[in-house]
Amino acid sequence: MSIGSGRSLPGELDAPDRPAASGPGHCTGAEFDAPDLLAAKARNENFPVATHLLGRDVRTKLMAIYGFARLTDDIGDEAQGDRLGLLDWLEAELDRAAAGTATHRVLQQLTPVIRGLDLSLDPFRNLIEANRMDQRVTRYQRFDDLVGYCMLSAAPVGRLVLAVFGASSPERVALSDKVCIGLQLVEHLQDIGEDARRGRIYLPVEDMERLGCAEGDLLSAHSPPALRGLVAMEVARARELLGAGVPLAASLRFRPRVAVVGFAAGGLAALDSIDRAACDVLATRCRPRKLRFARRLLSGLVAASLKRGSS
Repeated sequence: MSIGSGRSLPGELDAPDRPAASGPGHCTGAEFDAPDLLAAKARNENFPVATHLLGRDVRTKLMAIYGFARLTDDIGDEAQGDRLGLLDWLEAELDRAAAGTATHRVLQQLTPVIRGLDLSLDPFRNLIEANRMDQRVTRYQRFDDLVGYCMLSAAPVGRLVLAVFGASSPERVALSDKVCIGLQLVEHLQDIGEDARRGRIYLPVEDMERLGCAEGDLLSAHSPPALRGLVAMEVARARELLGAGVPLAASLRFRPRVAVVGFAAGGLAALDSIDRAACDVLATRCRPRKLRFARRLLSGLVAASLKRGSS
């Protein structure tokens, strides 16, 4: 899973002008031809994908990027049949988007963003590669290995967002990478049971072994004590990474600052929900509560403003 916790809505994914993938069934994408369905997915994320405060032009660009990321993720997670073949189709369609000849609506909407901002295709290719990894890799031995995956599955989105904001710099990219990795860890924790049922585990194997957490524990109705301890450890890691949101936001103009604080606040509010559930992520749907998100947003804005004023 490479972005967000927005779940696929019912129906097939459509890949126009491509033969159906080999094997049982195929992945289409027609859902993404309906803006209201994409917006529904965006509302199910931990954080505001494109706040109205940013203005129509920036929001349109962010939603185009989000649409690509969701389509990529849904192919990697939900498609029937030849997922790797469909990801190859998507990469070819990305090249067509850059050339202005894409056939799928999601990629057509990406064309003016790529051209208008002169975006590199590398972040988009990395998102595709993360989903290729999901078809081949189901376990990560060390935390650093998981971070490497997140650098493909999450960090590219933050880099694209900075490009949309016109705010890319090496220092900001480094901070953005941390925030995005933190957000990805949050989503992994929320989806432990679902991912395990798919045969995927996004918890470091060495941490599971050290804390005595067995793979079968991830399929239980309630989180056993060992799993709760492991989740608590990962929550602490995610909190530390999301802390990079304050210095990143402090370096930005007001509207992008609010957006970045909102991204981090959503992740932190979700972690608060995990804490409130005593880390039992299997029995509890640990979503950020609106009031807790608002408090996290306000405190983040105050911290970023204070940091900005002291620099």
